[in-house]
Amino acid sequence: MAPVRAMTAALVCLVLLVLAPTALSAQWSPSAQAVLPMLVTRGGAPAAALLAQEGTRTRYASAGTGVARADHFRAGSITKTFIATLVLELAAEHRLKLSDTVEQHLPGVLSGPQGDVGRDLTLRALLTHTSGLSDFTSDTQGLVPLSPRQAVRIALTHPSPGPGRYSYSNTNYVLLGMVVEQVTGRSYATEAERRIIAPLRLTGTSFPGSRTSLPSPHGRAYAADGTDVTELDPRVAGAAGELVTTLADLDRFYAALLGGRLLSPYWLHEMTDTRTAHGLYGMGLFPVKLSCGTTVWGHNGRITGSYVRTAATMDGRRVLTFRVNTTTVADPGLEPALLAAEFCPRTS
Repeated sequence: MAPVRAMTAALVCLVLLVLAPTALSAQWSPSAQAVLPMLVTRGGAPAAALLAQEGTRTRYASAGTGVARADHFRAGSITKTFIATLVLELAAEHRLKLSDTVEQHLPGVLSGPQGDVGRDLTLRALLTHTSGLSDFTSDTQGLVPLSPRQAVRIALTHPSPGPGRYSYSNTNYVLLGMVVEQVTGRSYATEAERRIIAPLRLTGTSFPGSRTSLPSPHGRAYAADGTDVTELDPRVAGAAGELVTTLADLDRFYAALLGGRLLSPYWLHEMTDTRTAHGLYGMGLFPVKLSCGTTVWGHNGRITGSYVRTAATMDGRRVLTFRVNTTTVADPGLEPALLAAEFCPRTS
């Protein structure tokens, strides 16, 4: 799922004017909790939930029925932040370079009708979505379980304009998952467990592989047409969107990442450098400038039956994750409204 980039400033201002509490003396307004029900009433979600964290303080809110604070859910493309972190940790250990070509690590994998495009593509291009590779999910609609090589072969049936232009593609991160396995001799799931999940004690987070069920506790997940899609084969997304997690774990992960607990300042700067992607994307993270001028960092994730968004301040001290138990929020203006309600300072 491509990051949300369009901010609907007029809607944000209207929502804040109507919903912001007037009796609060704190500098920051917790009115994201007031915006949340609109994801159900106007966004068409059966249920929605959020968990905000600032230091040791947390705030939980839900709307609709069928979600709970401890629920496990599918996080879709938020998986990309985990994969990018693994790649940058390997770069920090000098086990690969971002300037390495795909061909160096995965010989012949990108050989297709247009020739061996892997000789021209760097790992940096994959991380920043500037490879030019087609998104395999455009063909599968995120419904067909595939092996990584099958996903890449589908992408190669479409012509590539070559690297340089930003174009969000799940194929990039499937390839990065393959690179992690080639470099370490272990799957990206195993590497994520030992490098991220276990050290941060993300007890509700896992890479389920081909397991179609969610761990307990969990609610139900629904497609846009109301079909129950709680049972889903994660191989429809692989390293681009396989992750299962919880609200608390995502808040903890992004706070730790942006707070410098997983990467050194040098590599965290690389991760948040958006110049390669023309200001639109870093490496597994993207910035959004809110209507008040505040910029938040994070990622979103969409997979059939689930939409999730985590956003945080640059230092990771303030984090918000919200989710709905369906594929899409019908009103695209609600997401920026909710983020502005959480992160923009009060003006009165």
